[in-house]
Amino acid sequence: MQKKSIRKIIFLIVSVILILLFFIIFIKNNYKKLEMGNNMSNKNIEEFEEYILNLSSYEAKVSVTVQSNKNINEYVLIQKYKSPNLSKQIVLEPSNIEGLEISYDGYKIKINNTKLKLNTVYENYEYIANNSLCLEAFIEDYKKNNGKIYEKDEKIILETETKQGNNYIYNKKLYLNKKDGTPSKLLIEDINGKNIVYILYNEIKLNNLKEEDLLAFKTIKSNAILY
Repeated sequence: MQKKSIRKIIFLIVSVILILLFFIIFIKNNYKKLEMGNNMSNKNIEEFEEYILNLSSYEAKVSVTVQSNKNINEYVLIQKYKSPNLSKQIVLEPSNIEGLEISYDGYKIKINNTKLKLNTVYENYEYIANNSLCLEAFIEDYKKNNGKIYEKDEKIILETETKQGNNYIYNKKLYLNKKDGTPSKLLIEDINGKNIVYILYNEIKLNNLKEEDLLAFKTIKSNAILY
């Protein structure tokens, strides 16, 4: 009887040790996966660049400030993008153009759900009515125009000229978080280096958007198609 009791105790001790080892290995492996997926603090500057330039999709809620010679306009937008060329932008604020939806499929721009005339959209909301505010437009400019990446004041900055013959959208700077590589803000400058557009990424998720999610996102009847 005593031997059986000893065996039971030994069995219980071994079982507890094995269970603890299993949990330690499980937690350690999952921590490594989490660290690799979400923490880029140990990456070099070229890896930050590669991470952004190879973006497959994103969805973001952004605050946009547009400064012209006459006034300052502020917007809150939802932006969604799926590589290689599907994108959608919806206005949440201001209330007078709430629900204005601009989508692009690589061939044409569609303006949906708006009571505004097309010429009114372009005269009063020219920045909203094109994709210059979108992250994929920055990436395209960066690749075409040999952009540069550098570190300044603990920030990772990607900078590029647009070379579109537009003095008002001349230079762009994208700021990245060093911890996870996500964009924090995008500045668009005119030819004199003055900030014309300031985009703050309040919420952003990278590389987890499916094509069907974007196509199904608030799909409504189109009011205008631009070729």
